Amino acid sequence: MNIGKIQLQLAAFAKERDWDQFHSPKNLSMALAGESGELLEIFQWLTQGGSERSALSEEQLQSATDELADILIYALRLADRLDINLETAIVEKIKKNAARYTIEVARGNAEKR
Repeated sequence: MNIGKIQLQLAAFAKERDWDQFHSPKNLSMALAGESGELLEIFQWLTQGGSERSALSEEQLQSATDELADILIYALRLADRLDINLETAIVEKIKKNAARYTIEVARGNAEKR
């Protein structure tokens, strides 16, 4: 995935529709939370096994696909508006998580997450 290229496409899409006036960090973060809620709805009452890809209906899988795309779109727009380099942020966050959740402490221990 070329994050920068997608961000440029999203920025152009928003600009063409005069949506930048609505795409403040506050609004984008709220939209991101809303889309996350819509993804949650798909899985809300499913069992652990029922939430696996093999158990989902085509409609559920398509809905999950659409909601994940919406979530990423809003996250990419928010990062763009805040001038956050997501590739760098992700690499740094992985390092922080590795230091915080060492293999010795975290392996097989769901409570440590």
